[in-house]
Amino acid sequence: MDPKEFELPPAYEPKDVEARWYDVWEKSGIFTASTDSKKPAFSIVAPPPNVTGRLHMGHALTYTLQDLLSRYKRMQGFNVLWLPGTDHAGIATQNVVERELKKENKSRHDFGREGFVKKVWEWKELYGKIITGQLRKIGASCDWSRERFTMDEGLSKAVQEVFITLYNEKLIVQDYYLINWCPRCQTALSDIEVIHKPSNGNFYHIRYPYADDPNSFIEVATTRPETLLGDTAVAVNPTDERYTSLVGKSVVVPLVNRKIPVIKDDYVDKEFGTGVVKITPAHDFNDFQVGNRHKLERINILNPDGTLNDNAGAYKGLDRFVARKKVVADLEEQGFMIKVEPHENNIGHCYRCDTVVEPYYSKQWFVRMKTLAEKALAAVDKGESKFFPEMWRGEFEKWMNNIQDWCISRQIWWGHRIPVYNCTNCANQVAATEMPKSCPKCQKTVFEQDPDVLDTWFSSGLWPFSTLGWPEKTKDLETFYPTSVMVTSWDILFFWVARMMMMGIKFMGKVPFKEIYLHSLVADKDGKKMSKSSGNVVDPLELIEKFGTDALRFTLTSIETKQRYVALTPQKLESSRNFVNKIYNATRFVLMGLADGTEVKPLRKSNWGKLKLEDRWILTRLSQTIAEVTPDYETYRVAELSQTLYRFMWNEVCDWYLESVKPRLYLEANSEEKKLAASVAVTLFDGVFRLLHPVMPFVTEELWHKLPGHHETIQKAAWPNAADYPVDEKVLAEFAFLQEVITAIRTSRSELNVPPSAQLKLFTKGTSVQFDPTSQATGLLKTLCRVTELSSTDSRPPKTALAVVKGGEVYIALEGLIDLKAEAAKQLKEKQKLEKYVQTITGKLSNDNFVKNAPAEMVDAEKAKLQETKDKIVSIENNMKFLEN
Repeated sequence: MDPKEFELPPAYEPKDVEARWYDVWEKSGIFTASTDSKKPAFSIVAPPPNVTGRLHMGHALTYTLQDLLSRYKRMQGFNVLWLPGTDHAGIATQNVVERELKKENKSRHDFGREGFVKKVWEWKELYGKIITGQLRKIGASCDWSRERFTMDEGLSKAVQEVFITLYNEKLIVQDYYLINWCPRCQTALSDIEVIHKPSNGNFYHIRYPYADDPNSFIEVATTRPETLLGDTAVAVNPTDERYTSLVGKSVVVPLVNRKIPVIKDDYVDKEFGTGVVKITPAHDFNDFQVGNRHKLERINILNPDGTLNDNAGAYKGLDRFVARKKVVADLEEQGFMIKVEPHENNIGHCYRCDTVVEPYYSKQWFVRMKTLAEKALAAVDKGESKFFPEMWRGEFEKWMNNIQDWCISRQIWWGHRIPVYNCTNCANQVAATEMPKSCPKCQKTVFEQDPDVLDTWFSSGLWPFSTLGWPEKTKDLETFYPTSVMVTSWDILFFWVARMMMMGIKFMGKVPFKEIYLHSLVADKDGKKMSKSSGNVVDPLELIEKFGTDALRFTLTSIETKQRYVALTPQKLESSRNFVNKIYNATRFVLMGLADGTEVKPLRKSNWGKLKLEDRWILTRLSQTIAEVTPDYETYRVAELSQTLYRFMWNEVCDWYLESVKPRLYLEANSEEKKLAASVAVTLFDGVFRLLHPVMPFVTEELWHKLPGHHETIQKAAWPNAADYPVDEKVLAEFAFLQEVITAIRTSRSELNVPPSAQLKLFTKGTSVQFDPTSQATGLLKTLCRVTELSSTDSRPPKTALAVVKGGEVYIALEGLIDLKAEAAKQLKEKQKLEKYVQTITGKLSNDNFVKNAPAEMVDAEKAKLQETKDKIVSIENNMKFLEN
């Protein structure tokens, strides 16, 4: 064995290690799945990030979790397919390219539809690979040979097939309907693409004069006074006795002098406002339904860009918000305004550009969702797809039971164009993959394709099967569908997961994934959602540059407690970086002990009887740790498994085992005792690296190759089996008691400032604290506490410090180690210093201004400092009593 082969630099440099190993992995083909493999299949489809995107914290967490599962399953012997790809992101991508054109004082209309779409494709080819390159930086072990794009040829074919099938089954229809409209993007939005935010507005109370008595009026309250220009009725509750006599009469709409009826409808809440509601069927979703029931006219007053149209009369051409101010001013001037009251309500915003959306009456394409939803609900009820955490099943069922038809048409140019052709002669519609040669109804040959494109989520909803080759019958589909698990954030349960469920069952006859793991959203250090407008967005690439990929990944798994939001803090990142360095330094410590060329052989069962106390203890704990974290990997308890591995490696391997085995590792080269210690240490680190690899792939791969006999990638190593390690339950209690005694001795000597290098003379009292002079436990105690003499006693000897342990006491002889009087004076001085500090903190916490105005975490920190200082004072007082006596 060449000792230089196992040398490690003094410090870990993640940047060099990460770039080198990812390149090796990708070129080796280790990420590539096979349809000919005899291994059981495990498959995940990656949520396709927008082709416009940069890696954000949501991607970082999702891809870390998917990578964790993929690496874990490879080591378990599965044929793993993790299929990546990108989404064309219709509105988002078109907006980006249009902004670029605007810098050149051009618009998409300067190029025409075909020219603009060509421009977007050029942009995609230029910038579309940025996000996948960034995913590689996070360590994503995707099968890049199968990378897909939602508008590639195969997926486009799948989209057309699905649309045409649903159209022919009358599950896709075109109709005039009230939809959500973004005036900035100038396109329809589905309900879940509208983000509602609280907003401070007003309630405007307006006079609507009676048609037969202009001097009398009915009072109507509204938050959108400009929409009165499209009013076609006012409504009251049928049971509201105040207005019973008015039903059937007419009132006049202020400013436009339109006569409209007073109608009765159960929709009206007689306890809210005046109990009278203006009905504007073309600009309010509830009013639209009321209008349908009463066959009211729908008057649209808006242009697609949010300005008012011809139906607005004198307000034509004004922006909607300018028009609101003008309408309010005119109502006040003409005596129609009764009063204006402040009112907070939720306003819908476009999820892409944050523009306030408008209910807008237009002709759109819809998917009839009820039948599709029923089958998805039935599948979940049968357990064909299971939710982790289980609570999301209830949310899923609630939404699916109340599902609305899905508006799938978008008035943009970038995306899957709707495959419907309209005969210019008879207006007959034909859904087809290409323009028909003739109209089946009138035999004419001139067609125009529908100008709209499909909602981006339409193609995304086909992702689990379209990416595997559907509608063709491929070996990929046969091998990997249904996929094993869908891992994504909870906020796209309805956007994406539910739609994949419905489409997968409809077109494959099976659920698209057996399990659904919905993870948390990463929030800032204060637990607030990250957003550009809040200025609290954290760039994961910057964190990778500063802390390393493994540290970021370990932080993300550690905080993934399945709450809706989890806080990412600098302290957690620093702690994770320290952990990476701890693993590296611990490995380097072991390898330095082997630098003399000591032969390291695999630990055989035949050697188990020769193991020392510390060996039997750490290998038993390794076996228990494997048994503990393996089920956590299976059930997505990533925070729990991360903390278990952290505690085992830091608290047990580093703090106790390495300290215990150190003298044996640095014995003469190739002595039998050193070879056994080296064999145990390498066996231990081999197991630890395999347990940690799915979470921290880079540092574990780097260190794995430094272990003697480890040449192939760690990803080809089998997942550790708890039964492969010696287990000695009795040694756990023996070592735990030894830890208690050693900790008590170290605490006592630290409090009394006994120098660490001082050699100790100990006395023990109590039947449970008897140490056999020839036992391994006694040897470890002497080594780790620098004990030269150890004997039992029936009473406490003079001039000794006391360490209380379970079942007895340990006494530390102090004579000759410290000057008792000088130490007493030192302790008094420290006590006085701490008492002044207590006065300072108490004064601060007594200040009402500080408590009221300081951040809560700062106040809590001060309270914690106060308690900690008081505890120190108590400890010092106890030491002083002992020193005085």
